[in-house]
Amino acid sequence: MSDLLRDAPVGQFIRLLAKGRFRRYQYREERADFRIPPGYTASAGAEKEAEASSTVITPEGYTDTVRLEPIRQPSRPIVPQRTQDGVVLVDWYTADDPENPQNWTMRKKVFVVFEIYIYTLAVYIGSAMVTPSEPYIQQKFGVSAELSSMSLSLYVAGYGIGPLIFSPMSEIPVIGRNPPYMVTLGIFLIISIVTAVVNNFPALVVLRFFQGFFGSPILATGGASISDIFSIQQLPYYITAWGAFATAGPALGPLISGFSVPQENWHWSLWEIVWLAAPVYVLLLFLLPETSSPTILLRRAKRLRKLTGNANLRSQSEIDQDNISVRDIIVFNLWRPLQINALDPAVLFTSLYTGLMYMIFYSFFEVFPFVYGTGLPRPHSPTHGYGFNSGKIGLTFLAVAVGVWIAMPVYLWYLKFVFDPAARANNGPGPPERRLVPALIATFCLPIGLFLFAWTGFNSPKIHWTYAASLFAGNDFARSSMAAGAIHYSRPMFLNLGVGPAVSLLAGLTFAGVIGIYALYFYGANLRARSRFAV
Repeated sequence: MSDLLRDAPVGQFIRLLAKGRFRRYQYREERADFRIPPGYTASAGAEKEAEASSTVITPEGYTDTVRLEPIRQPSRPIVPQRTQDGVVLVDWYTADDPENPQNWTMRKKVFVVFEIYIYTLAVYIGSAMVTPSEPYIQQKFGVSAELSSMSLSLYVAGYGIGPLIFSPMSEIPVIGRNPPYMVTLGIFLIISIVTAVVNNFPALVVLRFFQGFFGSPILATGGASISDIFSIQQLPYYITAWGAFATAGPALGPLISGFSVPQENWHWSLWEIVWLAAPVYVLLLFLLPETSSPTILLRRAKRLRKLTGNANLRSQSEIDQDNISVRDIIVFNLWRPLQINALDPAVLFTSLYTGLMYMIFYSFFEVFPFVYGTGLPRPHSPTHGYGFNSGKIGLTFLAVAVGVWIAMPVYLWYLKFVFDPAARANNGPGPPERRLVPALIATFCLPIGLFLFAWTGFNSPKIHWTYAASLFAGNDFARSSMAAGAIHYSRPMFLNLGVGPAVSLLAGLTFAGVIGIYALYFYGANLRARSRFAV
């Protein structure tokens, strides 16, 4: 626990104020009993090259039983490398160095990844939590349903754009993962409080955009934080769970605020965002350690330079960043996603397909109130809903969360009992297309579920059974921008076409995804061979 406190933002602030005098907040290099490892002293001669660290996963790693703990080598010194100009590259001291995030105890890893999960959940819940307030916003400000839905769409657009700016910052070793998290989440909370008290519609929708914008870093960088601490064998399990939290978030939003808003007022849903995010922020301030290895080693290099007076002790990341400006990094990271999508068909298909799922998911925030609430007010062919209030409509979105939490164990079962044993037998994970095997079946569930919902949804004397599709969502710019657009076109589409034809149209689009999934599975190797980005 002491190292969590020390490495968290509050602990780092205490270290700054105390100038390293409190032993609880000291690193090894700052303690009187610390002995400088061989190779880091000014008098040390040329050393042999550093040996491989314990976190490198080789094909042989798959020959052992895949465990929750990463495969570690016995404790042994890691001799630092020296460059031709005399620079000593600061590295981990031993193969099981406890400051290496991949060597943390499983207890610490699970706690840190849990923090990432609830941070992600809090931001995603904030997107759809406002939907029960939309009818009251229309009455309060005299705006149309399409305009009131901007309170949702601009939030989604904001968290799609934000990672393009903030994620590159987390890759700069002198910054690391935590500062973008803490600064932006703090701003998110301040904006959320202002949003909860505002009584002006233009200000409301602008503030909602900035809510999403400043809440966004975890939605892209969270995966990088998880990959910092888990080995390649473990990573798919924890990334899958992270995706489940991300998808369940918007589905839980209308449930949380659906019962309270009618009893209180339309501001209530916005206050609930504050009440959810504030405890998460306090937890992260006190207990979220830095996970970026380049950042941790850079800080170690600074401490060693201070201790030894040897300016030649530097981390590899410091050398790499010498000739690269922050502007270069941001521009590179803005351009590279567009470049990869434009030039790599497999990546482009993945972006479009997941974007389509996300788009359909967010369109349901417009159609569910029709189906389960008021019915569809079409002049020539009105339909009758189930008469649910906003709280009961929020309950229907639990179907999405249930679908996600059913799908996740199925995929994890496949990884543990099919993929990992095959990887061990073949001395390696094999082609990445093998991870798509569950998708070959699951891809049919999407159009089937949509067609079932399309033609069994409304309250009718002939049909009384309803089905809500389970949809998976991601968090990159393409998906968020498609979802933000879907929020606005879906209402006119449902009003003009009707729920059955409109949802059937969306289901028809997903059949293109079925074809794409199979093409990716059978021809993925050829596409990777032609890709300039595959490694």
